[in-house]
Amino acid sequence: MAKIDVKEKYIKIAVPQMMQTFGYKNKMAVPRILKVVLNSGFGKLIAGKGGDEEKKIVEEAKEALTLVAGQKAALTIAKKSISGFKVRQGSPQGAKVTLRGSRMYDFLERLLCIVLPRTRDFRGLDPSLIDTRGSFTVGMKEHTFFPEVPVEKVKTSLGLELTVATSAKTKKEGLELLKLVGFPFKV
Repeated sequence: MAKIDVKEKYIKIAVPQMMQTFGYKNKMAVPRILKVVLNSGFGKLIAGKGGDEEKKIVEEAKEALTLVAGQKAALTIAKKSISGFKVRQGSPQGAKVTLRGSRMYDFLERLLCIVLPRTRDFRGLDPSLIDTRGSFTVGMKEHTFFPEVPVEKVKTSLGLELTVATSAKTKKEGLELLKLVGFPFKV
């Protein structure tokens, strides 16, 4: 039996099932996955560091996120200074990548088939992580679960925030859509 990828699951399984369940009259009214946003903050790692050491950490983090996403990561810069957090205006605080189209589907395929089964003590995703608009956000403690990242070369472990934005109007629609395309939610 041939393996079905996320996009095919959406077209062949999710759309007809959602039309039947929620009573959509048109295929275009069925909610879909719009984008996947990967975000990693490394402000704590560079706080109090200077010059070359800070640049090294920033480049390593940006490179790691680029490897994970398969698309160049953009730096997020601090908009204003906050002395309590040792943040200066204009200093890099994180990196982000927004995936759409075929890259998004390729990333979701790797996430569902390779990364989630590799995580320690994985028992399923929590359905309460879906917001009222049907988008799903989850945090990962390490980026080393992704096979693209060489574990031997990793000096600092980065946390990742993963957001899957859908066009669903309610939490129930978003949950059903993500279940049908293959997200393993707890029962």
